[in-house]
Amino acid sequence: MVIVDKSKITEYIPQRPPMVMVDNIIFCDEKKIITTLFIDENNIFCRDGFFREPGLIENIAQTAAAKIGYLSKIKGKEVLIGYIGSIKDLIIHFLPAVNTEVTTEVSVENEVMGFTIIHGKVMSSDKIAAECEMRIFLKE
Repeated sequence: MVIVDKSKITEYIPQRPPMVMVDNIIFCDEKKIITTLFIDENNIFCRDGFFREPGLIENIAQTAAAKIGYLSKIKGKEVLIGYIGSIKDLIIHFLPAVNTEVTTEVSVENEVMGFTIIHGKVMSSDKIAAECEMRIFLKE
């Protein structure tokens, strides 16, 4: 079930085309969010028929941003902007092909000293394409 679709996703994230790497929010609560992205061949992170490494990282980061934006909006608050403080344990298992859809899940692991520590994974064809931990700092 889609709770925010592509036509409204920019209300929840700070990025604008051509940098939008999230299409739909399909689940979101305080601890986890799941998004989808259809990898169009014109995506700026596609090359040689595949969604490249920077796109996978940006997709995880924007999924985390969508979580913050979605929860802020349902509470009637302003959407905050987050910054990646660090990326740890990045594993790219494979590059998803163009004209496929990926599903990305971000879970909050911890909140420490103004940073939110998340674990993100990008799934393609029911296999993990990429995963990492990110530390995200929110601008109040």
